[in-house]
Amino acid sequence: MTTAETTGGTAWGSTSGPAAPSSASASDQAAVRPEELKAHRFALPGYPIQVGPSSHLARERDRLDRLTWEHFDVTRLGATVGAVLHGPDLTTDLPAEVIAEIRQALAEYKVIFFRDQPMTSEQHVAFARRFGELEVHAFLGANKDDEHLVRFEKSADVAGYENAWHHDVTWREVPSMGAILHGIEIPSVGGDTLFADMYAAYEGLPEDLRERIDDLDLQHTFVTTFGAFLDPEQRATMLEKYPPPVPPMVCTHDATGRKHLYANRNFVSHVVGMDLDESRELIDRVCRQADYPEYQCRFRWEPHSVAFWDNRAVQHYASSDYWPEVRVMERASIIGTRPHR
Repeated sequence: MTTAETTGGTAWGSTSGPAAPSSASASDQAAVRPEELKAHRFALPGYPIQVGPSSHLARERDRLDRLTWEHFDVTRLGATVGAVLHGPDLTTDLPAEVIAEIRQALAEYKVIFFRDQPMTSEQHVAFARRFGELEVHAFLGANKDDEHLVRFEKSADVAGYENAWHHDVTWREVPSMGAILHGIEIPSVGGDTLFADMYAAYEGLPEDLRERIDDLDLQHTFVTTFGAFLDPEQRATMLEKYPPPVPPMVCTHDATGRKHLYANRNFVSHVVGMDLDESRELIDRVCRQADYPEYQCRFRWEPHSVAFWDNRAVQHYASSDYWPEVRVMERASIIGTRPHR
């Protein structure tokens, strides 16, 4: 059986005025479909900020409400993204049917979480391998016992710089399908991770903007982030190994067939064929879609919590508000497929 805790949803939409007709009572509105309410967001005069309700999250929120599962219970976190799975023990060799259902839950909720999973490094890697071949990161430091585990060890001496919305390793031709992050040492307050639904972000765009970006391609690169810590010779060597890929700005997800935004400021240099200033304005406008709390869920870490996210369906943001406290995490990433339109 599934349990659910959901929040209401709002999103970018048409700029054609206020929400539901004033003649409809609250009970009347509850009885009609969201698209019949004519609820739209509109811009605050003089600002690129949208306010007001939107209906496009409701259908996905309600669909997720109706899901049931055989091998775990679920607590929902966001309107269309995020769920805690109660039941599976990730320290064990889970049956194939449980793994299959976890894979399906990942596709549905975009990011899933587990509590009280005191995994060893070996158990972490073994669980991740149930979902595919594992990635070795080209720049980040690894667990001393297994190169497939990236270790994030933050303290007063090493601060966190993951506080920007991004998909992981989009500078690779074939980025991660997903990532499994294990919380080992957690600060007393802070260090939450936020996730934003990139399906909802795309679907909530004004129609003219969706049409504008559907056929655009972006060049991605590590140069302005990881490359900033390399000397020119090292940078040239890594560029030979990881030449800048040019995926679409809007991709179609292999598992779900749904369109999602695929743009982030960390690893995107420009829109192919566009003037640089116009390119930056457009990339920034698209990336700002992740900023809306209505598209997000926020996960409060505890020792031995685990997050497993779909690296294409969501972007994530690690809140860097815990310095100088210690935050230690380890991540295994599963190799995916080449993004496509």
